Amino acid sequence: MILSLIGFAVLLTIVFAGVPLGLALIVVGVGGFAWARADMVGQALIWWGEGGLEYNVRAANAAFAMAGQQMFDVATSYSLTVIPLFVLMGAFIHRSQLSQDLYDAANAFLGHRRGGLAMGTIAACAGFAAVCGSSIATAATISRVAMPSMRRFGYRDSLSTGAIAAGGTLGIMIPPSVPMVLYGILSETDIAKLFIAGILPGLLLTLLFFLSIGITTALDPAAGPRAEKVPARERLRLLVRVWGILVIFTVIIGGIYFGIFTATEAAGIGVVTAALFAFARRKLTFRTLWESLVETGITTGMIFVVAMGALIFANFINLAGFTRQMTAFLATMDLSGMQVVLCIVVIYLIMGCVFDSLAMLTLTVPVVVGVLEPLGVDLIWFGIVAVIAVELGLITPPVGINVFVVKAATPDVSVWTIFRGVAPFVVAMLVLLGLVLVFPSIALFLPSLMGR
Repeated sequence: MILSLIGFAVLLTIVFAGVPLGLALIVVGVGGFAWARADMVGQALIWWGEGGLEYNVRAANAAFAMAGQQMFDVATSYSLTVIPLFVLMGAFIHRSQLSQDLYDAANAFLGHRRGGLAMGTIAACAGFAAVCGSSIATAATISRVAMPSMRRFGYRDSLSTGAIAAGGTLGIMIPPSVPMVLYGILSETDIAKLFIAGILPGLLLTLLFFLSIGITTALDPAAGPRAEKVPARERLRLLVRVWGILVIFTVIIGGIYFGIFTATEAAGIGVVTAALFAFARRKLTFRTLWESLVETGITTGMIFVVAMGALIFANFINLAGFTRQMTAFLATMDLSGMQVVLCIVVIYLIMGCVFDSLAMLTLTVPVVVGVLEPLGVDLIWFGIVAVIAVELGLITPPVGINVFVVKAATPDVSVWTIFRGVAPFVVAMLVLLGLVLVFPSIALFLPSLMGR
């Protein structure tokens, strides 16, 4: 246990010092594994004397062999191929310039209401999330088209930026979702069922965001004035322009739900569909294809290095006995599975103030799964709980990555204005988290139908 805590402390120290998360996980994981393999502290400090050096060399060789095997397993994992495929699909959708059409269509139906442009922003984020899978990409893309429109109609910057930053979190809640894929791999749970489990919570969160905007504008009508009402003919024309979103989402999620193909096969089909859609809009050129492939390679490489590091670090933690001792400790406390989940959620909410979503999942999932499985906790349900908690970290200070993404797109707005704007949406996400904790069927109802 002590060696594990030392490992966590060293990891946090070097991450805060600016070392990339993936590299930090690998370094600490290999070093910690070698130390633990050398019989904790006793043998690890014997670098002289009879057999001491040879013993430690064997421990180091074992650590490097373990790390090499984990890296090879990640690089050749069939299940992980879903990540670059979904990233590439999102890149094609982004370059097809669909975001403006999505925003226009959403505002055509909602803009004439009080706070309607902010609601339209949330709806556009939900639509983009259905074919993207990245929170940062969703926030960055929608901010470029939503902010000028809301400013033109006199919306307060706090509500405008808050809606964009919060709406971006839907990128990892509504499937396909890269963090869900990562959670599924680290916890060895069914990725397809995780995707389906995220649909109802994602839709419910969208409605809660609408409610938050409604309450905010009811208390302060000047924060979100009404826009002009769009004629029915124009609404229909704008709706037709975003048919690709419905087709791609239906093909991917419908195929998974009805068991026509796996999540990996769905990702491949999604890439082809997204490419055809971009081609139909005359946006897929050799230049955009090259840019999409390069972006996919960079993003996938980052995720793969973090995944490799997480597995290496998890091996160290398990060898050091952290999971076993934590499980034994919880057994002595006589806590129920729900009580343990609540403790983990509190830890997630605290970690969310300083870590990004990938960091939180890679650091915690291998450990908490080992604790929750013996308690009979449903890992599909907990996956949705974990993703919601991770989402909260994207818009809470001091890190709040989505907040800083929106800040980069609107440099004249202070970061504290944005944090003030996301406050009502934080409350909405906490409400969703509470509902999923109290009523697990919100997440488990649709996956339960897949097995029938």
